[in-house]
Amino acid sequence: MLASICTFSASRLFPKPTAFSLLRTSAHPRFQVRSMADSAFKKIQIQRDDTAFDVYVVGKEDAPGIVVLQEWWGVDFEIKNHAVKISQLGPGFKALIPDLYRGKVGLDVAEAQHLFDGLDWQGAVKDIHASVNWLKANGSKKVWLLFTCWINKRILI
Repeated sequence: MLASICTFSASRLFPKPTAFSLLRTSAHPRFQVRSMADSAFKKIQIQRDDTAFDVYVVGKEDAPGIVVLQEWWGVDFEIKNHAVKISQLGPGFKALIPDLYRGKVGLDVAEAQHLFDGLDWQGAVKDIHASVNWLKANGSKKVWLLFTCWINKRILI
């Protein structure tokens, strides 16, 4: 009898999660974080050669600059959240994320790999160089690059 009461009470207190409840509980904070990160950024375009590309900028105006390079997935909420946190370190920084995939984000492994394989690497290097120059021309006396795991293998070689 006691075992059935404990089982009944536990199942009422801690019901088995359904697909909907997992989606609802795990997605809500993620969307909240995404909206906080997105609202912190200014989206601007930088011109280089004969093309323009989008960048996302956050931080103090005349602060040292950091070009935060996207991960394999593209410019998603994770990389934006990292840039926001970086911009708030110490006395403050201006973080800039160049959108190397031109607005596309990999939502699964296959799509991320497709975007990665199709990246114009020479163009990406030019975008990064133009991003550094934009930060210097817009008040950052010092500029650093923050490489993520996949991009440094291709760009530094």
